[in-house]
Amino acid sequence: MSKYTEILKNRNFFLLWVGQIISQLGDRLDQMALIAFVYSRTPGSTIGIAKILSFTIIPVFLIGPIAGVYVDKWDRRRTMYICDFLRSILVFTIPFFLFSLNTLIPIYILIFTIFSIGRFFVPAKLSIIPELVEEKDLLMANSLINTTGMIAAILGFGISGVVVEWLKAKGGFYLDSFSFLVSGAFIFLIVKKYKSAASVGFKKVSKEIVEAIRKSVFQEIKEGILYFVKKKDIRFTAGVIFILWSALGAVYVVLIVFVQKTLHSATKDLGFLIMFLGIGLFVGSLIYGRFGQRICHYKTIFVSLIFSGIMLVIFALTIERYPYLFIAAMLSFVLGLLISPIMIVSNTIIHNVSENQMLGKIFSSMEIVMHLGFLLFMFISSLLAERFSHLSILITVGCLLSILGVVNLIYSRRTP
Repeated sequence: MSKYTEILKNRNFFLLWVGQIISQLGDRLDQMALIAFVYSRTPGSTIGIAKILSFTIIPVFLIGPIAGVYVDKWDRRRTMYICDFLRSILVFTIPFFLFSLNTLIPIYILIFTIFSIGRFFVPAKLSIIPELVEEKDLLMANSLINTTGMIAAILGFGISGVVVEWLKAKGGFYLDSFSFLVSGAFIFLIVKKYKSAASVGFKKVSKEIVEAIRKSVFQEIKEGILYFVKKKDIRFTAGVIFILWSALGAVYVVLIVFVQKTLHSATKDLGFLIMFLGIGLFVGSLIYGRFGQRICHYKTIFVSLIFSGIMLVIFALTIERYPYLFIAAMLSFVLGLLISPIMIVSNTIIHNVSENQMLGKIFSSMEIVMHLGFLLFMFISSLLAERFSHLSILITVGCLLSILGVVNLIYSRRTP
């Protein structure tokens, strides 16, 4: 603890750390406000939630590869506070369009723009830490940022669910705007100056963007595909991640509406359930990190898929029959415990079998695989939810996960 205290005495790092805790809380407010907004306009609409959430994901494909290139060229401190200030202004304008227009197109454009700006902020935040602390403190600094960020995100769901239920969607967006403003102010107060590339003209920037697209998107995808073909373990891991995130996408919007209907709350109870799911993921990660080395990586994934699927079915059937927040929270916690090993093992397999110079491209490709699966099946399940009950969809997804886990577990035992 004393080592963490020493790092927090570093004024620049402390400003970044506090700003990110506030920003994490604001991000959760944003998500809950969007859910509450859809609920206020079209209660029980899975398609409505899927549409609005898709504009938060699409920037990963279109903007993410370009952002990573330019963050290394620009002053990272300036990039971060400009991103925060811009997002603060844009989020503040959302309530003016909420109920005054019949079309949602302006909202979709604003959300897409806000999350596109965020794609520049995230790599800048991850890259700036070595410029704020000494090399010997890097591990501690990263640990502190990641751990407190996860805790803030988890607690943020519970807090934001209650706040948005109380203040409604408009109040949630206003608070989110304020959180971006505060986060930007903390980053602006960082006094260390960083080296940045000299300013370039418009033509040069345009040319670099085109080059960035050509190299960072098409080239990385090409190299990632070739690597998938070459490495059996990478292909397997990509398949597991695609299945997991497809399942998450399939249940995400359906589960939101299912919880809203069974627990009769727009965001409050939903926020608590996501918070307990996050606590389960966090605790599960700690437990698996302590004891997981003794278990075969592949068997861990298969067993986790089996029990996660069973737990999803138990959750849906139990809450349908006993719609009580306490029971739902405990089941969410257990579900988080069971899911947590899958992502840890997947990342470990990639680290073990990949060449170091390929890791960036592999993880970049994996992010595309993850979001592609999530986005695709989010829309498929939201369309199915218009014709089938939410309960039946949740049970079907849970059964499919368990069946996949059983089949792969049996196959892995038969394979020498």
